[in-house]
Amino acid sequence: MKFKHLLLIIFLISMSAEATVLTDSLDVKADSINYWKTSRKAFLMFTQNSFVNWSAGGNNSISGLLRVNITKNYNNDKHLIWNNELKGSYGLNKESKRELRKTEDRFELNSTFGYRKDTESDWYYSAKFNFRTQYTNGYRYPNTEKPISKLFAPAYLFLGVGSEYALKEQKLRIYISPITNKTTFVFSNSLANEGAFGVTKATYDEDGVLLTRGKHTKMEFGTLVTGEWKTDVMENIKMENILILYSDYVNNYGNIDVNWEFNLDMTINKYIKANVGAHILFDDDDKTKKDIDDDGVLDILEAKIQLKQILGVGISYTF
Repeated sequence: MKFKHLLLIIFLISMSAEATVLTDSLDVKADSINYWKTSRKAFLMFTQNSFVNWSAGGNNSISGLLRVNITKNYNNDKHLIWNNELKGSYGLNKESKRELRKTEDRFELNSTFGYRKDTESDWYYSAKFNFRTQYTNGYRYPNTEKPISKLFAPAYLFLGVGSEYALKEQKLRIYISPITNKTTFVFSNSLANEGAFGVTKATYDEDGVLLTRGKHTKMEFGTLVTGEWKTDVMENIKMENILILYSDYVNNYGNIDVNWEFNLDMTINKYIKANVGAHILFDDDDKTKKDIDDDGVLDILEAKIQLKQILGVGISYTF
């Protein structure tokens, strides 16, 4: 065999090897593409006040709040998106000479599936699922004998189809659904008999004998509009706005339930963060309760705007 023939054979073998390596590299890269993005965050905040011979007065107190947020989102940058989120939070406060009180209680699941035909469009055909309830009993303090809310009393389920505008660069989402089912669950006989949270209440005869029990569910169909906007206000400060509007077709259409959340997350370092937040609620079925006659019986009044505000510094952990 001549030397030039040997060189030709070696050259062909090396080219074949490089092609094999390149093909394997492309195969690995294609197989390693993961369209799922997962985020897991926990935020723990403590506040403590202590007074000794303080002339201005004050009560010793300690409070704690734990928040957990888990997301798992799918986006192939083509036709499909599927966003899933779990939110959980629980807070307690204890002051001297006063019972332990709940300050926050939330469990929420969200899932939104979207499909678009045109990859250049930011509009998706979408289906949305939302479920929320609480963990423990709620009370009208200082009365801790009679709960005004419980686990799955209430619980809310939203399920509908519509269209979502998702602008990835701006972190903006707007969802519009003309067909959404809202189901309210009140899995407590006492609260259901009162007609709490909009369910049909129990009926009694003239002697106070129970004739029919209160309903445990209430079904509604209406329009749902949601908006979510996340942005960086400045370095290490992130803003989040979430607005949910719902109106039932059958029961007083045009009367809008409002659920608005505003949060500012300020990063101090890798583990220490501060949070400023506000939560506004208005639901015509969620009536105000008050003991008017001081007889221990809570009277159901009209619905009012509900407001919750929080300001704190705590430990943030990503896991």
